[in-house]
Amino acid sequence: MVCEKKNRVATIFFCFFISTIFYSCENDIQKVKLFADLEKLPSEYLKDATIFYSDSAKITAKLTAKKIDHYTGKRSFTVMPKGINVIFYNSAEQPETKMKADYAIKYDDMDVIEAKRNVVVVNEKGETLNTEHLIWDQKKDRIFTDVFVKITTKKEILMGDGLESNQSFSKYKILKLRGTIQMNE
Repeated sequence: MVCEKKNRVATIFFCFFISTIFYSCENDIQKVKLFADLEKLPSEYLKDATIFYSDSAKITAKLTAKKIDHYTGKRSFTVMPKGINVIFYNSAEQPETKMKADYAIKYDDMDVIEAKRNVVVVNEKGETLNTEHLIWDQKKDRIFTDVFVKITTKKEILMGDGLESNQSFSKYKILKLRGTIQMNE
């Protein structure tokens, strides 16, 4: 009698377990998609972040961002979807150049930051670079682009396609100059 009750309970439990599995099968695709989407989520998240870059214990740059999402996987990268502000420092650790953009992405394996949308760089002389896309190569201490650029100095406005410059934007070259507008004083 006791064995019969145990078998009956086991049978009921087994039937309940099997029916639960079959009932949940119709939602398995949604659950799998949910777990697959979790891989698309950042592994780290920072809010109102400040990152300092240094060389030989001297600060070379300070990056601030309202939001930073770090993704890991086959290729690690960091996204700053709400933009960045960067201050570049000279060898005496004095602010030298400022850069801002509405969006940026950093590729960890290359030490490159790609700035996009409303990119503005202002150097020590007050010269201003405007573009929609700029790459900052941290290893080579240089910035460059292959899209339209506008540089405003005290005397003229230079426009063209592509630019190569040192990180401080004090020595630059427009690759394909489109035109120059002289400023009246």
